[in-house]
Amino acid sequence: MVAIQPLAPQGARLHWDQAPQRLREAFEAWAGSPVAEAVTQPSGFSPGVAARLVLENGRRVFVKAVGPDINPDSAGIHRREIAVISGMPEDISAPRLLWSLDEGEGGWVALAFEDIEGEHPRQPWDLRQLDRILDALVRLGDRLTPSPLLPEAAPRASASFPQTCWTILRDEKGHRRRALAPWFRQNLDRLADLEAKIPEAVEGDTLVHFDIRADNILLTDDRVWFLDWPHACVGAAWVDVVVMAPSVTMQGGPPPEEVVAAHPAWRVADPDHVTVVVAALAGAFTEWGSRLPPPGLPNLRAFQQAQGAVARDWLLRRLS
Repeated sequence: MVAIQPLAPQGARLHWDQAPQRLREAFEAWAGSPVAEAVTQPSGFSPGVAARLVLENGRRVFVKAVGPDINPDSAGIHRREIAVISGMPEDISAPRLLWSLDEGEGGWVALAFEDIEGEHPRQPWDLRQLDRILDALVRLGDRLTPSPLLPEAAPRASASFPQTCWTILRDEKGHRRRALAPWFRQNLDRLADLEAKIPEAVEGDTLVHFDIRADNILLTDDRVWFLDWPHACVGAAWVDVVVMAPSVTMQGGPPPEEVVAAHPAWRVADPDHVTVVVAALAGAFTEWGSRLPPPGLPNLRAFQQAQGAVARDWLLRRLS
């Protein structure tokens, strides 16, 4: 297994008072109280505002907001999260959406959630915390099967999953291809064929989070909370644990195969389908990690590169 240093995802954050005044006034009008304190939260990759707010009346709320001038894609991601979280059952361990604002094309999008007094999993990973999270992930999958969302709120995993990244690297024949390790350069046709099988491999009827990692989890004394749902899609119940595994290993946890082995849905999954997903993940992190940083997300590529190293090693082990 490759040795990877734990990394913490971090976007370029704005402070609450840097958000447009009209947005802050709209929030306070809904809340019925001015903001007394705003503490920016550094973890996670969304640019813009991500802050825990304490109102003068004592209420606590978590708010995130972004405008198109920070990152052209992030407003759309926030809009997708509004659609997803609005349709979730109330008993799901996801913070409730309390308020949202969408100024439309070219404007700001903001979401206010109930504030969860919890902490992210420790880094390097603590195995007891990991066991808690995996147990909660199993319960989450059971509760979200079949998916409670309408198709327009959550696409099929086959449409969301990257499935052309090895093909891109194979066909461009440039410096990114030359930077690959010899085995991967020599097997790009095989890897492209594997990732093309994604539609069949991930088919299922479970609503999966599709972006579970340490910064999207909060632990309280009695509950595991799963945050940030804009990428939710409908697919196989084991997809979430496989997508999560490289980040766990990269941040000091056990090897990916040990992470996924604890999930009952993975144990009954077709091993060839799992290998297809691992191949697609390895290709995605490899290809994405070689791109220039997107606006407002200066640390994203390093995080993807580190996960790519884990995923490629995992893939080699599954193919050997």
